[in-house]
Parts: sequence; structure tokens; C-alpha cells
Amino acid sequence: MKIYDILWNDILSKVENDVTMLVYDTYFKQVKPVDIKDETFILSVPSQTVADVITGRYSDLLVSAIKETNSGAKNFSLTIVGQEGTIFSSQDDDEDLSSPIDPNYTFDNFVVGESNRYLYAAAKAVSSNPGSTYNPLYIYGDTGLGKTHIMHAIANEIKEKNPEIKILYATCEKFTTDLISRIKTGQAYAGGQNFRDKYRKVDVLIIDDIQFLAKKQTTQEEFFHTFNELYSQNKQIILSSDCRPSEIETLAERLRTRFEGGLMAQVIAPDIETKIAILQKKAENKKAIISYEVANFIAEHSNNDIRSLEGLLNKVIFASLLHEKPIDLDLAMLTLKQTSTIDSSETLTADDIIQEVCKFFNISKADITGKRRNKEIAEPRMICAYLMTDMLSLPLVAIGKSLGGRDYTTIIHARDTVAERIKQSTKTATQVNDIKNLILKK
Repeated sequence: MKIYDILWNDILSKVENDVTMLVYDTYFKQVKPVDIKDETFILSVPSQTVADVITGRYSDLLVSAIKETNSGAKNFSLTIVGQEGTIFSSQDDDEDLSSPIDPNYTFDNFVVGESNRYLYAAAKAVSSNPGSTYNPLYIYGDTGLGKTHIMHAIANEIKEKNPEIKILYATCEKFTTDLISRIKTGQAYAGGQNFRDKYRKVDVLIIDDIQFLAKKQTTQEEFFHTFNELYSQNKQIILSSDCRPSEIETLAERLRTRFEGGLMAQVIAPDIETKIAILQKKAENKKAIISYEVANFIAEHSNNDIRSLEGLLNKVIFASLLHEKPIDLDLAMLTLKQTSTIDSSETLTADDIIQEVCKFFNISKADITGKRRNKEIAEPRMICAYLMTDMLSLPLVAIGKSLGGRDYTTIIHARDTVAERIKQSTKTATQVNDIKNLILKK
């Protein structure tokens, strides 16, 4: 047995602890080690499907497991059996310029309606002349309305016109964790410029969820200097938030004035016509055919955000494939009624969600609404906040009040943390889905 086989078995044992048995057997057991070269584990997979799942959902987990071994490897690359060339290569955090720009988010597939026409025009202007037209561009609005899509679209458009331009896209949480990491290792300030080089030696800086600067004085200080450095060199800055700068708690005045000094573009909930257009566009991308009648029905029974709209469409498409039936109005009505999308949402309350979360995790309502922050209580509380934002049409302030008087920034953090964990952890995704089903069956 070669050394990389032994090391790979060690890596698999670490991965196995963090994924379900189904995921492990279906995907990770299909991955085979080929070699270790230049600090990179070279792996092979039997199909593009396995490659897509590994790289799309478990790349960070696999890199972490690789780094925990004594192999000296920090990254991995994938090849498909029987094909030439590498199809994916991860990068070490110190070398990774940014979180990946999603190539699927473009201006071409961004549906423009009356609700987002101003935002679209602003984004196109910035992509045509970055650094000089509107700087910074500050995009704000409720979650799920397309802020991330439009930011990636700007990045993709700029990159297409000039591949040499350096673009960094990151969440505010990533900026903060990078700063904390560099402080711990002594590379944030004197003696090391890695952190500052990463965020300041770029042509376009895109920061998502900038509201997470709230109450973080050190992070605000670092971001202030990053902003000034880029702005003075006419480098484009694009920020997104769920609120105006003036509504970010304890945001320094000097940052607020800078955020408001460019162009502020609000993204608002789509009207019914735009919803229908979005549904038809997304159905087309999924190789499905839906009539205006079906799109109108789904639009009328959706929430105001685009994510929930797409969720309903996915349910209908799945039902069509499962039952081998065309997508018509009867199928759409039956599917959404069976999943309790229709009728149940109007009677659902915050207490209903708290009650089911408490039952699932075997804790009390006092635990959920109390001050305890241990993992056994904090995680169910965050799931509770996520489900309330997903299933109820309540303001963030009202949700915070129902969870023991927490402020809206805490609810935003909980919501986005759980949403990210759902993408990365099958366990979390299953828990949330099971609780949601229990709630809808009440």
C-alpha cells in the first residue's frame, strides 16, 4: 500500500464523522487517491456527478481533513476516470483570492421588472466602468431578493470584459474571521501584511452582508482603512446589506458617510408580473415547461422573496418527475397543498415553531428564549430563528422579540449561519427539513 493510500484512509475517517452514512457511501467511497504533488492531494472520481457533489458541497470539509493529516498537503485536485486533465483544484486560504464567483449568476438570467429596474441599471453602469461611475455601490434590501445574484453578475461581466482584473468576493463574516485568524497568528498588523494584501491589492472588492460590522469595533477599524485604501486608488467597492447604513447598529459615523457617499440601490420584493417572469425563466433553466397559468398560481401563493419562489417551483418540478406527469395547474395545486404551502402559512405562529423545535431537541421554551449560550441551546435557537424568517411574514424585530427580546442583527446572524450550514452539512439540512415538516403537519 502506497503512502497516499494510508493517508487517504486517515482523511476518510475524519470525513466520515462529519457526513451522513448515505453521503459517505454514495460519494466519498467513490473517490480514489492517485498521488500527492506540490502540497496537493490528487484524487480521481468515477463521474462528473460525484465531482460536482464533492466540489459543490464538501470542498471545505475535505480541505480541512487533508490539512489535519501529516501529509504536508493543503489542497486537492480532481480528475475523472478515463478523462484527461484536472477538472477542479482547491486553493489554500492564504492563496485563495476570494470566494468563488458563481458563473451561473449573470445579467442575462437576471429577470428585470419594475421592482428592480433601478438596481439593474446601477449594476450595469458599475460593470461597464468599475471604480469611476458609482463608488461605492451599496445594495440593500430583505434577504432572498437577488442581492447576491446581482453582485456576482457584476463580477462576471467585469471579468468577461477584462480577465486580468482582480476581483475579490467575500462575506463580511469571512472578512471578520480572516482578521481574527491573522490577529491570532500575528499577521494582521506589524510583521505581516498577508491579510491586508488579500483585501487591498484587488481591483474590485465585493462584500456581502456588510451589516455584520455591527458591534465589531476592531473589524470596523480594519475595514475603514481597507475602504480608504481602495477608494483612493479608484478601485470599485460593492457592498450589500439587509438595511441602510444608518440602521447598522454602532456603525462608526465615518463608515456610514462613506457607504452613503456612492450610490445606494434598494432591492424590493418583486410584483406579481416579475414573479411570473422569474418562474418562467428559472423553469427554462431547469429544462421544464410551465404555463402562464401555473406560474401565476405559484406566484400568488409564494412569499415575497425569490428563494421561496424557486423553492415552490422545485417542489412542482419534482412532483412532475416523481409522478411522470406534465406540469399543469392540477399538479401544482395538489403539490403545494400536500406540502402545506397553501392554507397553513396563514395560521402558523412563532410559538408553533418554538414548540416544535423544543420537542425535536428536547429542550424547553425557557431555554430557547433565555440567556444560555451553550451549544445544546444556541444551535436550536438559531434554527428557530431561521425557520421563523423562512416560514413567517414577520419583521426581524418581531422575531427577535419572540425569541427573548434579541435584536434584529442577532436574528440575521442566526438566519444566515443556519442557511450556510444547510449548504455544507447534510445533518443540519435534514434536521431543519424534519422540523419544518413537523411544523407544517400541525
